[in-house]
Amino acid sequence: MMVHRSGLAKAGLVSLGALALASCSTTQGSETASLTATAQQCAAFDASVLGAANATTSWVPAAANLPAFCEVSGTLTPVAGSTIGVVYRLPAQWNGKVLGIGGGGWAGNVTLAAASEGLAKGYATMQTDGGNAGTDVWANSWVAERPESAIDFSHRAIHLMTDRGKRVAASFYGRPHSRAYYNGCSTGGRMGLMEAQRYPADYDAIIAGAPVYTLQTQTSAVFRNQAFAAQNGAGAFTPEDLQLVQSAVLARCDAKDGVADGIVNDPASCDFQPRSLQCTGGKTATCLAPAQVTALQAVYSGRRASDGSWMMLPMHRGGEASWSFFVGTNGSGADPSRGGGLGGVYPIANPGVEWNMLGMTDADYLRVRSSPFAALYEAKNPDLSAFFARGGKLMLWHGESDPGPSPVATLDYVQAVQARNPRAAQQMRYYTLPGVGHCRGGPGADAVDYLAAMDAWVETDTPPATLVGRNGQSGIVRPHCAYPGVARFSGSGDANDPANWTCVARGA
Repeated sequence: MMVHRSGLAKAGLVSLGALALASCSTTQGSETASLTATAQQCAAFDASVLGAANATTSWVPAAANLPAFCEVSGTLTPVAGSTIGVVYRLPAQWNGKVLGIGGGGWAGNVTLAAASEGLAKGYATMQTDGGNAGTDVWANSWVAERPESAIDFSHRAIHLMTDRGKRVAASFYGRPHSRAYYNGCSTGGRMGLMEAQRYPADYDAIIAGAPVYTLQTQTSAVFRNQAFAAQNGAGAFTPEDLQLVQSAVLARCDAKDGVADGIVNDPASCDFQPRSLQCTGGKTATCLAPAQVTALQAVYSGRRASDGSWMMLPMHRGGEASWSFFVGTNGSGADPSRGGGLGGVYPIANPGVEWNMLGMTDADYLRVRSSPFAALYEAKNPDLSAFFARGGKLMLWHGESDPGPSPVATLDYVQAVQARNPRAAQQMRYYTLPGVGHCRGGPGADAVDYLAAMDAWVETDTPPATLVGRNGQSGIVRPHCAYPGVARFSGSGDANDPANWTCVARGA
């Protein structure tokens, strides 16, 4: 419950000494007195430092697992037509660091839920709506309707959120931040890469998960839908068919890491072939029709465009049962993501050409990728020399069973960065998460404390060899190795003890 809200406060910043008094509950008075003093400081804070005419402050008392914090919010308008919503949450007990948080789909994220982990750890959190106040992650007609919003979402919003957020934190706490970290997955992963590429001075360390960093994610959704809709939908899969395939993949490749746990640790080396399930007669519950085999092989293999780039990125073996969340596996030619939202940006990415998901061609793909919008939106530049020169650290990760953005694309980017930047060997790490879907979910150990791992890397200058994850439903615990390593069980002891796993070469 918010107990105070004000507009632009007339009072200036309370002195740093007063802040220290307000922050200390054990030596300078009771906890209640401490929180009251901090609430008073929040009420008196001059939010004009944000540079937003509608800036407000709100004091939020401690609740559940969250500390008390001062919330500062407003709308940034750097140019006419731009409306960038920002929210900053400043904990009463600050660790001296700021944390930028990314969005998802075609939306930003200003929710308290997204900030809760950082707040609980003492970070001053920074969030934005990306230049669009809507929260439907697939509703993106505004990109074509409002040119400045397209620029905001592509890169300007996350940069201004960061720049103004640092000012707000310094003014509120009376001293500048000691570290600036960024954490985001999916669109948030793209935003993180965009920061490293366009604004290398914004962050000391960036965590980018499953980054949707080019429009190839969107075109892949479209061409996957086409594959399953081919031959008048003969290549369609029911949920039972998808489970049949996944079970066959697991039977073939699950135990190759030393333990049968429903997870394929190294999908790229899994040699399951769709034709092994092809019916010898009519379609039954235990086999696949020829058109289904063709569709399955197509999405496993991916599809190259005439320029050699991926127009349909490959999908990995082992997570087939969850594909329909992002892919039109039912043969209709449509999917829940609406082609990854490509239809909404098609008018500006491919002007004058009518949108036809089932009829999209190689030529259409090339026009989308070479469009002015792609130049704004895509975070594909492998030159991170300016970011690395400042000592910047980049942690990338991707779930191996992601049915949206493909881990193949993330590995392509990692390898491009390695080839371009000698410092990447020390300052970049990539981790694959077996059995994990898009950002979370799946049978894999999807709950990882990326923020703690990155903070330890920054403070010790030693990158983690593994990230330890846990699955909250099954309780499994697994180490996720830094690429090119992959985890293998020793064969004895508790499989949920990371000490009983080692990182080995892929394909070994």
